[in-house]
Amino acid sequence: TFVRYFLPSIFFMGIHVVMGQVLNARGKFGAMMWTPVLNNIVIIVTLGMFIWVYGTSADSGMKVANIPPEGQRLLGIGVLLGLVVQALAMIPYLRETGFRLRLRFDWRGHGLGKAATLAKWTVLFVLANQAGALVVSQLSTAAGKHSDVGGTGFSAYANAQLIWGLPQAIITVSLMAALLPRISRSASEGDGGAVREDISQGLRTTAVAIVPVAFGFVSLGIPMCTLIFGSSGTGDATNMGYMLMAFGLGLIPYSVQYVVLRAFYAYEDTRTPFYNTVIVAAVNAGASVLCYVLLPARWSVIGMSAAYGLAYAIGVGVAWNRLRKRLGGDLDGSHVLRTYARLCIASVPAALVSGAACYGVGHVLGQGVVGSFAALVAGGILLFGIFFVAARRMRIEELNSLVGMVRGRLGR
Repeated sequence: TFVRYFLPSIFFMGIHVVMGQVLNARGKFGAMMWTPVLNNIVIIVTLGMFIWVYGTSADSGMKVANIPPEGQRLLGIGVLLGLVVQALAMIPYLRETGFRLRLRFDWRGHGLGKAATLAKWTVLFVLANQAGALVVSQLSTAAGKHSDVGGTGFSAYANAQLIWGLPQAIITVSLMAALLPRISRSASEGDGGAVREDISQGLRTTAVAIVPVAFGFVSLGIPMCTLIFGSSGTGDATNMGYMLMAFGLGLIPYSVQYVVLRAFYAYEDTRTPFYNTVIVAAVNAGASVLCYVLLPARWSVIGMSAAYGLAYAIGVGVAWNRLRKRLGGDLDGSHVLRTYARLCIASVPAALVSGAACYGVGHVLGQGVVGSFAALVAGGILLFGIFFVAARRMRIEELNSLVGMVRGRLGR
């Protein structure tokens, strides 16, 4: 029943993305960022109605496998309605830019054939990515079945990965959505120097937030998961925390690759990202197999979490080298590497101190809601406070620029 609403949902999701890209190309970025909030509100209301009708899982004993058809229909309608609202909310913003929606049947000469060719490699990109993910999901599920410890299977892996990917979605994706139209214009004009400068700016600006957050996952991973998933049991949530810690530093190459691949898309090259994804997926799958074979069942999925970041680190090296050849010179590599190295140096003591504080608070207050929240707050304040002081003393220019921009917006 739920699948019946899947294809219409994809359609409206695609409509939202296309409208958002039209707005981005015209320098309007706000609607693309806030309209998903409307979708979230509809989903929350739908889930609230579901709980009101059927009760919680603990009360009803209901699992995914035995949700009744009426419940599936409610969830399906809620998901579809949320995406419809999200898409329709974009129309007023399009009209403000002078864009008008109208049916057209003169399909020739509008680049549909070229778009189809580009889409072919994008579809293969998705399939390659999913092939690697399928290997990991099967291995992590098998490891969870063979482990006598809870929170070690694919569900725990997916939950940790969901938290880990949030900063990427908020920071890197948002920044590159604003930069991509400018990069695309420079690419169409053949201005490789401008493309190089914008990619360098994107990498260094996102690093100011991504690097300390990555180290934060290493130091704060356990209290994050015991606070969010503590209802599943402290032991299960703690194992999810270990996975989040293993994912942690992989956020840096994951973010870097996202930025670098935008340059290929600016040149309308979707084939190179596909080949790069094949390499990442193959390394991820191969390393995950080694983790499954060589590590005890409890730790094998944690190893797979670390392998994910390793795969992207290798993928970044390949993509960087290809882009450097594409632009016919250096990608401002020394400047970028120096920025990342200095940010990492500033993050290490911050992560060590915040991790020690989390351990101390958890030891005293336990790993319940209160203890986890207190550990997360104390560790988070220390992490970002120490990082900020260290980065300012090291005179990292990207941080100073960011602080200056924020102060300017606040009128100080």
